[in-house]
Amino acid sequence: MSEITKEDSEICKKEIRSNVFEIGSASPYILFYPQGCEICNHLSVFLCAASHQKLLPGWNHFAMFTVSLMNNHPNKSKHSDTLHKFYKREHDWGWKNFIELPRLLDGFIDDSGSLIIKAQVQVIRKSVNGPFPCLDSQYRKELLRVYFKVVKQIFLRFMKEKRNKLMEDKTRWTSLCAFWLGMDQKPRRAMSREKMDVIQKLVVKHFFINKNVTSPLVMDFLFKGLNSLVLDTNKEKIILTISKQIVRLLKDDSDASEKTLKTLEDEPKKEIAFAAKELAVPIVSVDNDMFVLADDAMLLLEKAVLEPFPDERVPPNRMEVDYDEESDDEKLLTEYARHTLEVFVLDHIFCNKIEIAYKEASELKMHEELIR
Repeated sequence: MSEITKEDSEICKKEIRSNVFEIGSASPYILFYPQGCEICNHLSVFLCAASHQKLLPGWNHFAMFTVSLMNNHPNKSKHSDTLHKFYKREHDWGWKNFIELPRLLDGFIDDSGSLIIKAQVQVIRKSVNGPFPCLDSQYRKELLRVYFKVVKQIFLRFMKEKRNKLMEDKTRWTSLCAFWLGMDQKPRRAMSREKMDVIQKLVVKHFFINKNVTSPLVMDFLFKGLNSLVLDTNKEKIILTISKQIVRLLKDDSDASEKTLKTLEDEPKKEIAFAAKELAVPIVSVDNDMFVLADDAMLLLEKAVLEPFPDERVPPNRMEVDYDEESDDEKLLTEYARHTLEVFVLDHIFCNKIEIAYKEASELKMHEELIR
C-alpha cells in the first residue's frame, strides 16, 4: 500500500508524479492529471512503470491494483480497481475520468488543503504451489467485501448452466445409461478420469477473463477449492491407511479380541461417513496427478442435477453471536469454487469422453443396421 498526499497548490499543475515504490521486482509510480488527461473537468489517475525506456524487450508484469481517493467521511471515499498486463510499450494504465473535479469539494480535500490518494498494487504471478494466480490474503479480504456477490454469481451461473444442459439432455438418458452399463469396467474406469494439468489449463481459459477485475479473485478461490479437494482426498486415504496398519498389528497380537478388530475396521468408515454429512458427498477425488470421478458417472450426473447448491444446504444464521461474516463468506466461496471445479471435471469427462464414445457406438450401430 502506498499513500500519496498532494497539497491544493500542486493540484493546479498539469501533471503530478508520486515517488516510485517497490513491489517485488516491479517499480511503479502514480501519475495524476489534476485538470484531466484528454478529458475536461476530471482528475485522471494512472499507474505507470518507472524508467520504462530502460526495460528490456519482452518485459511484462500482470498487476491488479486499487486506487483510493480518501474522503473525510471514510464511507464516501472513492475506490477504483482494475487489472492490466503492463508491457514496455504499454507501460501505464488507469482512469481518465477517475473523479469529477467539483466532487473534490465534497469532503475529499482535508483541513490542510490536501488530497490523500492510496494505491494498493499486486503483481500477479502463478502460484508456486498450484496452477492458478493467487492474491495476497489481506488484498483478497478487501476485494471480497466489494465483489463477494459478483464472484458467487460467476460460480453459480456456471453450475446452473451445466445443470440446465444436463436436464435438456434427459430425453436420451435411457439409451445413454444402457450404453454405459453395457460397457466393461475397464473402459468405464479409464473414461472416469482426467489429468489434472489438462483440467487446470481449461479452467484458467474459461474463468480468467483478461481485464476483468474479478478474475484474480475467482482464480484465487478456485485454487482454494482445489486445495480443499486434495486435502479431503488425502485425509480419507490417511484414515484408511492408519486404520489398516493398526488392524494388521493387532491381528498379530493374540490378546486382541475379534470385537476390537471389528471396531477398528469400522471406525474409519464412520469417520468418513461423518465427514460426508458435514460436507456434500464429493463428485471428484484426486489420485496422484489425476482427477477421478468418486462414483459411477451416471449416478454423479444425476446427483449434479438434483443436489442443492452450497448455501441452499445449511443457510448461515447471521444473528449468531460467533458469526463472522468475512470468514463465513470466504468459506462459502471456497465451497462454491470446489463444487464448480467438480462440476467442471464431471462435465469435461461427460462431453469429451462418455458422450463421444456414446455417439461413436450409436453411429456404428446405425451403420451395421444399414448394412443388414
